[in-house]
Amino acid sequence: MKWSKWLVVLACGWLLSGCGYNEFQRLDEQTKAAWSEVLNQYQRRAELVPNIVATVKGETSFEQETLTKVIEARAKATSIQVTPETLNNPEAFKKFQEAQGSLGQALSRLMVVSEQYPNLKANQAFSDLRVQLEGTENRIAVARGRYIQSVQAYNVLARSFPSNLTAMVFSYPVKPNFAVENEAAMAQPPVVDFNKK
Repeated sequence: MKWSKWLVVLACGWLLSGCGYNEFQRLDEQTKAAWSEVLNQYQRRAELVPNIVATVKGETSFEQETLTKVIEARAKATSIQVTPETLNNPEAFKKFQEAQGSLGQALSRLMVVSEQYPNLKANQAFSDLRVQLEGTENRIAVARGRYIQSVQAYNVLARSFPSNLTAMVFSYPVKPNFAVENEAAMAQPPVVDFNKK
C-alpha cells in the first residue's frame, strides 16, 4: 500500500514535469518584459512629439494640416490604456497597434514635408530632434522584433503537444502578435515604368 502511494506520486511528478507549466511562466514573463520595452520606446517617441511640434511651429509658413495630424495622432496613441490584458486581447492589441501606426505615419509625413522648408532644415534644435526621432524609431523596431520572438516562443509552446493540454487547463491563450499593416498591398510587386516622365 505504501509503495503504491509512492508510485502514484512519482507518476504524477513525472507527468507534471513534461506539462510545460514552468515554461509557460517563464515565457509569459519574457513576453511581458519584451512588451514593456516596446511601450517604453513608444512612450519615448510620444514625448519627443511636443518638442518637434513646438520647433516646427516656429516656421510660420509650415503646413498646419500636417502639424494637426501629428498632434491628433499623438493624442489618440497616448489615450489608449494599455494593461497586461492587452497582450491577451487581439482586438485591444490591434487598436493599440493601429494608433501607434497612425502616429508613425503622421511623423513620417511631417519629416517629408519639413524637407521643403530651408529655415527648418537649418534649425539645429529641429535637426537634433530629428536624429532623436530616427534613433527612437530604430529602437521601436528592435523592441518590436524582440517582442515578436517572445510571442512566437510562447505561442509554439501553447500549440505544441503535450503543453497545449496545460495551456487549455490553465487558460493560457495564444497571444496576438504585431501584424504588418496593409499586408495585401505589400504582396503586390511594385510597378516600375521607365517610360513615365
